[in-house]
Amino acid sequence: MKRKAMGTTQSSSSKRATSSGSAALTLFSIPVEILEEVFLNLPPNQVVHVCRLVCHEWKEVADSEALWRERCRREGYHLRVPSKIPRDWRLFYFLCKKRRNLIQNPRAEQEFNGWEIIANGGDKWVVEGIFEPHPNEKVQKNFVTSYHLCKKSQLIDLEKEGYNPSFMDQFQPDIKISDWYAPRYDCSCKYEICVELLNQAKGTIQTFAPETVYIEQWNDNQWRQMTHVFQKYGKGARYIRFTHGGKDTKYWAGWYGIRLTDSCVEICPEVDT
Repeated sequence: MKRKAMGTTQSSSSKRATSSGSAALTLFSIPVEILEEVFLNLPPNQVVHVCRLVCHEWKEVADSEALWRERCRREGYHLRVPSKIPRDWRLFYFLCKKRRNLIQNPRAEQEFNGWEIIANGGDKWVVEGIFEPHPNEKVQKNFVTSYHLCKKSQLIDLEKEGYNPSFMDQFQPDIKISDWYAPRYDCSCKYEICVELLNQAKGTIQTFAPETVYIEQWNDNQWRQMTHVFQKYGKGARYIRFTHGGKDTKYWAGWYGIRLTDSCVEICPEVDT
């Protein structure tokens, strides 16, 4: 029996492998412009968790700045300051897409649903219609304090809200808080706020607790906004505790204390804060 020279024949399994490789090459060698358009019409999570794992070429397109910048444009996620360019357009896109107020019932539309009352002094908290138009025309109600300290709080579980621990630790996205408060023109009052970033054991990582705001009698009766942005707070943030309140300082029976409404906690892109 004659021996066949080495390298002159190809086994059937080798032929199948070559055929399979050629088919894969044909399947995945799609012009970048077409591939990008396909990805732009797929759910974003599918692009990240499925498409980018197919091959090196698909991964490059799925990770490209151009893809996510175009996705932002098409879905209306614009930079507030055009000169501030995101370091990561994909991160910017997902933070914009998930962005929302994490405070429940911020405008007193559902009475005190979602809030924990931790101090209920004087004639206690009440909900009333706004007496002075708010900058946000959607706001029609506010919480009102009495003549002894009134405070309420919410605890936000970041993981339940869709921000898992690895994401929070790796990216440490900006956490923006805001709160609107207003006095009655005929009564002096005070306003307090404390917002804490907490770890898994609910230990404090970082705190925003500005000095108490005192407002004199016969004031301008206008809405004021308190804002703060938590940045570079380190690993471990798992909860946010938002607490605010106040009282009138004349000790008048009824509800002459500070008014509160439209509280907000957002996880947002760095360039937007």
